[in-house]
Amino acid sequence: MDIRTVHMLVLVTLSLALVLLLRKPMRHGFGANAAFPLWMLPLLLPGIAWLPALDLPSAWLPMIHAMPSSGMPSTGFVPVTMHGQALLWIWWVGTLCMLLRLGWHYVGLSWASRALPDALRQDLQNHLPQALHARVRMHPAGPAVLWGFRYRVLLPADFLDRFDTNERRLILRHELTHLRRHDPLWSLFAELIFAALWFHPLMWLALPRFRLDQELACDETVLCRLPHEQAAYAHTLLHSTGVTAAAALIPWLAEPQLKERLMQIQQQQPSVLRRRLGLMAVAVGTSLLATALTVQAQAAQGNIVPASQDEAYNAQHAPRYPDDAVKAKQQGTVILTVAIGKDGKPRSFKVEPATDAPAILVKAASDAVMQWHFNPALEHGSPVEGAVRVPIRFDPNDLPAATASHGA
Repeated sequence: MDIRTVHMLVLVTLSLALVLLLRKPMRHGFGANAAFPLWMLPLLLPGIAWLPALDLPSAWLPMIHAMPSSGMPSTGFVPVTMHGQALLWIWWVGTLCMLLRLGWHYVGLSWASRALPDALRQDLQNHLPQALHARVRMHPAGPAVLWGFRYRVLLPADFLDRFDTNERRLILRHELTHLRRHDPLWSLFAELIFAALWFHPLMWLALPRFRLDQELACDETVLCRLPHEQAAYAHTLLHSTGVTAAAALIPWLAEPQLKERLMQIQQQQPSVLRRRLGLMAVAVGTSLLATALTVQAQAAQGNIVPASQDEAYNAQHAPRYPDDAVKAKQQGTVILTVAIGKDGKPRSFKVEPATDAPAILVKAASDAVMQWHFNPALEHGSPVEGAVRVPIRFDPNDLPAATASHGA
């Protein structure tokens, strides 16, 4: 597995742990709208692992020229990366399954939605802007918001019978607030990250709490604009039926959320000053944390001596120019980045984009390099994982005349 991927997973774990620890204190101190931006941390911090400045130091080996393969023992591939490749395949297959599940939910909800009956459409004239009427559909899972290329507001068929006029007004106000806050977009991001990190235990803890914090922030936004309707809002929640939270859907009331939402409604709403102070604290804290992690990584990088090759051994195992490639006059330069373990053994390799050689030459180069010996990178005198970049040139003109003519 690529070292950057490992760093990314570490930062994901750190950011999720911080959010899970800080979300409640932030909410109690500064309000739900100040706590909700904490969920930006798992989106921002892992990006530090992909900064160009945080490459592990790697040595550029001098250009290596392929040797003739005729009369030489063939170099078999050593499957040192088999376990890592298997894990990556499991990761990607799991992610694909999660994305298919997400798409299945979205398509199922979209296809099951229906046009509004005339009575319900007429009632919406008093509660919704005309521009949003085309986005309102009927579905048993409503009231809810369905994200997509065009957000949809879903209402149940018995919306007029189940709720009175004031309750309908508050529910629609809540759903419109979701749209104004672009909550469907944030929900989509959360579902995509969950699909990509389905194997991470903290993701299974984080997703339902993200959904709860999103609802609490939406409730707070509504009540800050309607400060005298807390009792009516709480009554509407109690009169509602909870549904099971589903991917692609933001329901008006998910089953586990009622207690937390009622408790927040009973509390005094935070002042504008407190909410702004909370948002500033999140922004400043995130910036300081990102800066500290970047500086620490750069400082650690400066204390690492790059890995180097065992020249005497590797010279005896130079890459072999495949006879078929010689006959076909195939040539080019293969550039590999090879991850080196603490024991000096190659762990994995990556073909650099600058490579301009056909696949048969890439395989010949990687087969040889994965059998080489290296001196591991050193950090404060102790071996650590490192990397080397290996440029290998395949050129028929570099072969002995007899070999080249035989290949021709």
